[in-house]
Amino acid sequence: MKNERQMLILEIIGQENIETQEQLLTRLQERGVSSTQATISRDIKQMHLIKEPVGHGVYKYSVSGNRTRLNFAEKLRTIFRESITSIDSAQNIVVVKTMPGLASAACAALDDMDLSYMMGSLAGDDTAFLVMKDTPSADTFCEEIQEMINM
Repeated sequence: MKNERQMLILEIIGQENIETQEQLLTRLQERGVSSTQATISRDIKQMHLIKEPVGHGVYKYSVSGNRTRLNFAEKLRTIFRESITSIDSAQNIVVVKTMPGLASAACAALDDMDLSYMMGSLAGDDTAFLVMKDTPSADTFCEEIQEMINM
C-alpha cells in the first residue's frame, strides 16, 4: 500500500504542478487512494521531495537531486548499526571490526560516500582498514561512527 501510494505520488507530481500537501491529498483521493495529511507529509519526507520554483512565485513538489545520496546515507547508518562491533584508530589508520562477512559492505558504503578525508579502504571478512589523510581525521571519524552506532 505504502509503495503503491508513493509511486502514485511520483506519478502525480510528474504530471502536474502540485503546490501543497492538500492538493496532493485531493489528487490521491481522486484516484481512489484514501490517506491523511500526516501520511502524505511522512511520504514527502521519506521520498525526499522538495519544492522548486516554477515561476511567478509558484512552487511545485519535485524529486530532490540529492535523493540517492540521502537514501545512501540512511543505508550507511543501518549497515553500521547492524554490522560494526568495534572501531579504533592507530594514527591515520582506522580499524573497523564487523560481524562476519560484513566488512566489505561497510567499506562499499563508505567508499560511495566520497569522504574527502578518507584515502581508501581495504576489507576482509570481518575487519576493514581505512586510510585517512591524517591522525585527527581518523580520530574524528572514529568518534562520529561510535556516536552513530550507539544511537
